[in-house]
Amino acid sequence: MGSMPTPGQWVSLPGAPDWGVGQVQSVVGNRATVNFEHAGKRVIHTDVATLEPAHLPDERP
Repeated sequence: MGSMPTPGQWVSLPGAPDWGVGQVQSVVGNRATVNFEHAGKRVIHTDVATLEPAHLPDERP
């Protein structure tokens, strides 16, 4: 993701595909709190890990 994620955005973490899709809850500095469907709420350090834009399974791009 070239830019910082924004609250409400749906994302995935390529390094943890088993976590599923997550919704960004908040962004403070280089930390994004994301609520993943299979891993719960996680704090992602965006200077270390890259979040990719995602779509929910029932959404059509």
